[in-house]
Amino acid sequence: MRRVLPFVLVVALAACSRSTPAANPAGSATAAAPSPGTDGAAAPAATQAAPQPEAAKPVPAQLPDVIARVNGETITKKDFEEAVQSAEQQAGTQVPPDQRDRIYRQILDQMIGYKLLLQESKARKVAVPDADIEARILSLKQQFPTEDAFKEALAQRKVTVDQIKADARQNMAISKLVDAEIASKVAVKPEDVQAFYQQNPQNFKESEKVHASHILIAAPKAADAATKAKAKAKAESILKDVQAGKDFATLAKQNSEDPGSAANGGDLGFFQQGQMVPQFDGAAFSLKPGAVSSVVETDFGYHIIKVLEKQPGRTVPIDEAKPRIEQYLETQNREKQTAAFVNGLRAKGKIELFI
Repeated sequence: MRRVLPFVLVVALAACSRSTPAANPAGSATAAAPSPGTDGAAAPAATQAAPQPEAAKPVPAQLPDVIARVNGETITKKDFEEAVQSAEQQAGTQVPPDQRDRIYRQILDQMIGYKLLLQESKARKVAVPDADIEARILSLKQQFPTEDAFKEALAQRKVTVDQIKADARQNMAISKLVDAEIASKVAVKPEDVQAFYQQNPQNFKESEKVHASHILIAAPKAADAATKAKAKAKAESILKDVQAGKDFATLAKQNSEDPGSAANGGDLGFFQQGQMVPQFDGAAFSLKPGAVSSVVETDFGYHIIKVLEKQPGRTVPIDEAKPRIEQYLETQNREKQTAAFVNGLRAKGKIELFI
């Protein structure tokens, strides 16, 4: 169980290190890239489904050798500790002491849900073709520049290709099981989209956007006065070239020390207020399209900013927002229906907890 759980469990832990923003179907979705040690497919959302009480039951400091039994199958201390460790590694943070009881309970709950789904997939003899497994492994390998890089990543995680294949087979069997169970219950109706759009107007407001380019002469905040003076003088010299009519994009490619934009002529694309540091933000949004700023100092150094175009704030029309609303609502329906399925398995199963 150790290797298939991290992408399920990491959600709970990651949420403790940041505030969780409200879902915004008007925006674009992001997804974490898989890494070796799992088959690359997250287990169904139902393994996160069971609600947690506000005050979790305390988890003893010393864990017993067997944490729980699910229809006679054990979840051992070793299983549990590996799941916690995997979740911490994926989240990039350790379990906060003041959240230990809640997160440990949630991780255990997820492990129980996963085991119930796995048991049910076996009971129903859900088959996964070998070709699907090989395709999954190939997809995972393609995320690495070379075969050696892939093997090195496996070695670091102390897993083998055979273990990944076994995990993939389990996760894919569970996915097939859940899909077959809930597929007919997750469709989103047109009236659902309309209602969501009307009831959540704040999700479809877009503030003014600026499309800008810049040239950065780097000077870290901690740099000494001489270093900063030299960088500022260079920026002012480049600004004179811009004012003399030299091509801004060419000067950015030749001089900018921003690795993310220099090769593109300094182009930063569109951004909204608040996405850049305040000094940069203020200068960019005060300029008219086609205008160039004076030298702007930030903690990164000295910038010359050119505004290419502006987009006024707007409300995203429903026709444009519809695909993302549908995707969002379908995900919500899927999680709800999968939770109900897992809760049904819980109700008819025998769950024994020892902590």
